[in-house]
Amino acid sequence: MPTYIYETTDPKRPVRRFEVRQSMKDAPLTKDPETGEAVRRVISGGLGYMSKFNMPKHADMRKEMGGGGGSCGSGCGCH
Repeated sequence: MPTYIYETTDPKRPVRRFEVRQSMKDAPLTKDPETGEAVRRVISGGLGYMSKFNMPKHADMRKEMGGGGGSCGSGCGCH
């Protein structure tokens, strides 16, 4: 099950963030289960994982950039 980040939305109080494990099928929470405060789900980048086995061919920068280390293509080793 994924972990979602929520934050409180009351402008009179400091923002507080917390995590909740939920099914992807569950509706987003509207209230903190512990305090009842109004909340919203925070959209984040996540920790996506790409390997050479699941990466699209166009995403392999080393081949496109002539064997360089990263997106700069210079082979400088900075990536």
